[in-house]
Amino acid sequence: MKQDEGRLNHWADITASKIIRDRQGKEVYVCASGITPSGTVHIGNFREIISVELVARALRERGVKVRFIYFWDDYDVFRKVPENMSQSLEVYLRRPITSVPDMIGERESYAAHNEEELERILPLLGIEPEYIYQTERYKAGCYAEDIRLALDKGDVIRQALDAFRTEKLDSDWYPLKVFCGACGRDTTRVLARPADYVISYVCDACGNNETVDFRRFGGVKLPWRIDWPMRWRFEKVDFEPAGKDHHSEGGSFDTAKLIAREVFKYAAPITFQYDFVRIKGGSGKISASKGQMVPLSEVLRYYQPELVRFMFVGTRPNSEFAISFDLDVIKMYEDYDRIERDYFNKPQNPKAKWYKNARIYELSQVAAVPARQPYQIQFRHLTTLLQIYSGITDAVINFLGDVPAEDRDGFRVRAACAQSWLNNCAPEDFRFNLRNPSDGPIDLPNVSPALLGALRSMKTLVETKLGRVFERDFNTAMYDVIHEYELDSKDFFAVFYLVLIGKTKGPRMVNFLHILGARRVSELLALY
Repeated sequence: MKQDEGRLNHWADITASKIIRDRQGKEVYVCASGITPSGTVHIGNFREIISVELVARALRERGVKVRFIYFWDDYDVFRKVPENMSQSLEVYLRRPITSVPDMIGERESYAAHNEEELERILPLLGIEPEYIYQTERYKAGCYAEDIRLALDKGDVIRQALDAFRTEKLDSDWYPLKVFCGACGRDTTRVLARPADYVISYVCDACGNNETVDFRRFGGVKLPWRIDWPMRWRFEKVDFEPAGKDHHSEGGSFDTAKLIAREVFKYAAPITFQYDFVRIKGGSGKISASKGQMVPLSEVLRYYQPELVRFMFVGTRPNSEFAISFDLDVIKMYEDYDRIERDYFNKPQNPKAKWYKNARIYELSQVAAVPARQPYQIQFRHLTTLLQIYSGITDAVINFLGDVPAEDRDGFRVRAACAQSWLNNCAPEDFRFNLRNPSDGPIDLPNVSPALLGALRSMKTLVETKLGRVFERDFNTAMYDVIHEYELDSKDFFAVFYLVLIGKTKGPRMVNFLHILGARRVSELLALY
């Protein structure tokens, strides 16, 4: 599609246009995101990551160079042990997160474990940023000049922070934090600054008192509200979104913007506010530090990567939305499949809605848009087939008989999601196990002679017509049997489902019978 066809009204495209317009003349545009790896990165955190990736993708499509960087704020303080972690980690409180051991794996630290987990998953979603590790940066002295500048401009920074505080900072306040060289905690107070790169401090926890040159002593760092604008200037960041808590009046973005301008002489990047992601049926925003989160890996158990992208692409960042794991999963797949079909069946005179959905489909793709429409199977239908064929995906593929070889990997991904949903999330009346004739007849208490007669007539009907006539004609013949024996259809189907799956409810009967085939149905009916 061409740009003049009106498709570039998606929020990612609008943001990309604003970046190019407002930050003209740059050889490389820098888009940034980041987080403290204080716990498993959850689907709420992912909203910022995917937002930046979509804007970066929109920029690249305009022919400009883009650098997508992701900051791991792993030199932040370990303030609280998450509820889902061992409380034995309390001994590491007030130390850098990279000093906390990995209690659940074999990484060099708790922070590294959480970082590796996300870095392994993001490529599955078509997201591969350049990672920057703040512990490495600070310990290597990369920010020594910026720390010196912050100390030189301490009064300016204090005024900027005080402008948004009810309680003013003390006159002896310093714009930095120090991790004690003896005990590793940030329980320190800066006492003096004898020279440009030298500070003296005392640790209130262990009593250590020393004077250090922060060009070589890696335990000095800038507090978050100063570190953030410093990084904007250091990496020449052009775009970085933030959550609505950061964008609140007087919040961290307001102070960072002021400090960036007054101290680091850098204009704050283009930004927008994104809202929380909730889980349907839950309450409150997802919080990794409290252990109340749904990891990105968990969402990928039930939604294909394109579906995960689709949920975020189709929702404006400043709109709160919920991710569902109940029957709404089926609707989400149906919605995605519909816009995919529409994309590959472009009308002769498309309207604005077609272009809008087409753009959503393009940005939902992990890589390039497919050259043709991929094979589709309804999620609901797939769950039925998987249960009939005991979860064996290749058996389902063989039954269908028309899945192109090049689409089978994608089919298997959807099948794995469907099976996980069946195992963990589907309502009980959605699940079934096809009975085996070798198990013998199931007990049918209080079944009337008329019902038994109808079952026997159904056996004849199945053997003579199932798979040989259209479904609608078979449906008519089935109801003729019900009427012949003067039965209530609800009562008949309840018993018929018991014969087939041992439950009184199941998939839509006629379609279900055609999937099972005449032989399998006849063998079960023959028991009665």
